[in-house]
Amino acid sequence: MSCFWLALGGPLPESAPRSRAWGFFVSEAVLGGSQREVAIRNDTRFIGHPVGLGWLSASEFWERFFYYGMQTLLVLYMTHWLFTPGHIEHVWGFPVFQRVLEGIYGPLSPLALASNINGLYAGLVYVTPLGGGLLADRVIGRTNAVTIGSILMVIGGFMMALDATFLPALLCILIGVGCFKGNIASQVGDLYAIDDLRRADGFQIYFLGIQLAVIISPVICGYLSQRVEWHLGFVAAGAGMAIALLIYLAGRSTFPPEPVRKKGDHVERPKLTERDWKAVILLVALLPVLAVSIVGNQEIFNAYLIWGEKNFQTVILGFNMPITWIVSVDAFVSAVLMIGVIAFWRWYGRHWKEPDEMTKILIGVAISALGPLVLAGCASVAASTHHPVPIYWALGFHILNDLGFSNVLPVGLALYSRAAPKGLGGVMIAVYYVHLFIGNTLVGYLGGKLGTMPDTTFWLMHVGLMAGAAVILLFVRIAFAHLVAPTKADIGIAGA
Repeated sequence: MSCFWLALGGPLPESAPRSRAWGFFVSEAVLGGSQREVAIRNDTRFIGHPVGLGWLSASEFWERFFYYGMQTLLVLYMTHWLFTPGHIEHVWGFPVFQRVLEGIYGPLSPLALASNINGLYAGLVYVTPLGGGLLADRVIGRTNAVTIGSILMVIGGFMMALDATFLPALLCILIGVGCFKGNIASQVGDLYAIDDLRRADGFQIYFLGIQLAVIISPVICGYLSQRVEWHLGFVAAGAGMAIALLIYLAGRSTFPPEPVRKKGDHVERPKLTERDWKAVILLVALLPVLAVSIVGNQEIFNAYLIWGEKNFQTVILGFNMPITWIVSVDAFVSAVLMIGVIAFWRWYGRHWKEPDEMTKILIGVAISALGPLVLAGCASVAASTHHPVPIYWALGFHILNDLGFSNVLPVGLALYSRAAPKGLGGVMIAVYYVHLFIGNTLVGYLGGKLGTMPDTTFWLMHVGLMAGAAVILLFVRIAFAHLVAPTKADIGIAGA
């Protein structure tokens, strides 16, 4: 890792103008200009890429360390600590907040309350970046938006260390993620010219840091919370976010100039044809189906942790493993299988015609549905033996879930990008993420059913929902192939 950090520190060429690296709200637009932009894009000092990629990737790593550390702890913290007598009374504004939720969902047990809050929080994380993107594009610029978002997340992370400030902390984090999430990724893209072939490789490096954070964060934050003191895990996550902020501020001089929007700028968009309108309607109608298809995967941060803590044998070689570590296992399995799936489809494409995106998603959902089926079998064994089951049952779930999910979320992005009408690609990608809001909110509701029915039935409910989604996706693939898997001929006919 020391080589990685050293790679971040080289200066820009002397000809490139500099901003105040530690100044918070200096407009990068005034320091823009073609000379600086060319210098940044021609830079190869970070393993063949612009050095700004190193700063942005490092900042994103620590932001994801914060986010996934907190996300892993949230539902366990609420059920084991915050919502117990002597603690919940201290949370500012909680009686009003609880009444609002129960007005929507009906009376909620502490577990159901925790699950619904967790699901709502995890869902809103995918909505707030829409506002953050508009704020950056129309008002303050990306660098300032990311900086503000980082500050809010640092504040929210440390506020989580106090019972009283639980709700304001979540609000700060949600707004902060909204300002941070999409804008920093846009800055990565702006490091490269439109025809720079390093762009895809740069994003792979960027996402590698995210994957490492998901593996490492639950181990550190989870151990501190479950084995030392609940609030220490949040302190560790907040410290990670503070590091992300410092790295981001230190690297500001290496970031691409902010785009300057002139008054009167108007982008002509092609008129939508009848085929385009049908595609938009279908893609929007697919959102609830896709939301249902991911409930098994999204449950990993919710009821799965609560259920697994009681039903898996977590003592390994005399060490009692915190249940949060299972999220790290999932991240590792996911990374390995993602590489394997990419390699498989490349091999398959050399021998046969590679399936279109919709077919891959359908295959992925069908495989993923086998994951909760494993958990249903696990629950059946645990109920009959009255003992926790070996941890390899969890590994079976994660392998099947991650193998399928590798063909769902990333391929779904490709589907919406391909099927979207010309000129609406960015909008439809934003629309695609709405299914994650719906899915996480649904998972919060489903997680609240844990303990109200046999555990086997609980997991079979997930299997049934995902299988139903697969059937609908199959129908859509057959009936609307010209919309979800359009060819040049389809588009040409539509536009004729």
